[in-house]
Amino acid sequence: MTTPAVAEEAPRLPLRRQIAPRCAAGAARLLIRLPPARLQRVLRVLSKGSRPAPHTQVARARRSVVSVSTRCAGLGCLQRSVATVLLCRAKGTWADWCTGFRTQPFGAHAWVEVDGRPVDEPGELSMFRTVLAVRRPDRKGRS
Repeated sequence: MTTPAVAEEAPRLPLRRQIAPRCAAGAARLLIRLPPARLQRVLRVLSKGSRPAPHTQVARARRSVVSVSTRCAGLGCLQRSVATVLLCRAKGTWADWCTGFRTQPFGAHAWVEVDGRPVDEPGELSMFRTVLAVRRPDRKGRS
C-alpha cells in the first residue's frame, strides 16, 4: 500500500474513549493478514444488517483509530481502513471499504468512502482504480 511521507496526527483521546478504537485496530491487524479475497468475504459478512454510516461518524472513527495506533496513523492504510469500518460496524453502521491501485506512478492504497467520496484521505484518489470493495448491502442483503 502507498505510504504517506508523514504520519497523520489526531487529538489524543481520553482513556475511556480509547478502548473501542484500540480493539478495532487490533482486530484489523489480524484481519489484514488474510488473503485479499478472504478479507473481502469477512468484511462482506460483517457489513450485513448495517445502516449507512454518516460522513461525520466515519471521519470520527478514522480520527479515533489514527489517534490510538501509530501504524494506522502512518504506513498502515489497509489496517486503518479496516479498523475504521470495524469501529463503524460496532455502532451498527457501515462505510464503503475500498482498495485499489494506480499505475503512474505505481501505488496501492486502501480507504473508506461515504457516498462515493473518500473520507479524510490526504492526496488525490481519482487516479486509483478500485480493485476490491465492500459496499453497504442494500435492503435485500446484496452488496
